Amino acid sequence: MPTRTVHVAVYDTLADWEVGHATAHLANGLCHREPGGFRVAYVGATTEPVTTMGGLRVLPDLTLDQLEPADSALLILPGAATWDTGELAAFGRKAEQFTAAGVPVAAICGATYGLAANGLLDDRPHTSNAAEYLAMSGYAGGAHYVDAPAVTGGTVITANSTAPVDFAREIFRALDVYEDHVLDGWYRLFAHGDPAGYAVLAEYEARQSVR
Repeated sequence: MPTRTVHVAVYDTLADWEVGHATAHLANGLCHREPGGFRVAYVGATTEPVTTMGGLRVLPDLTLDQLEPADSALLILPGAATWDTGELAAFGRKAEQFTAAGVPVAAICGATYGLAANGLLDDRPHTSNAAEYLAMSGYAGGAHYVDAPAVTGGTVITANSTAPVDFAREIFRALDVYEDHVLDGWYRLFAHGDPAGYAVLAEYEARQSVR
């Protein structure tokens, strides 16, 4: 099975904690239905390094104008301090291209504002940090707002800033990364610290190692 690429947008003040569960567990391949089925690539406005909110320096693999939906399995848009100022509008427009092509987009925290500003949340269930926050974008989707940690509406995943594990779970579902019981175990472990979830992952990994 060919390796599929998940693209992660990167820009200064990116909120590190919001995408770490998704990127790490996509990249490590552990307990996946198809080990080695995914790689993670980072997309910047340029190829210059960006500095995250936590001070990490990230070197983009490609630029936004090089990214085509046909080359991607999913685009992840993390939050940042500059989404609601319009500075990241080009990333919102890229998300519009993805949804038009039927390729999934996952946005968390401030990135949901960028989707709203581009009309991508007008007609689908979605969430964010608060309904009032999205309303400031002037979008027309307030009636579809859901007060939940993470929501999937068609090909668009949204989440609030305090729900990186729920956000990752919706991404894994959209990409069919894990078998259902493995995803349930993963979520119980990382969302609730349930050791029974770890046992599910360990058993599945052991079975894979002897195939």
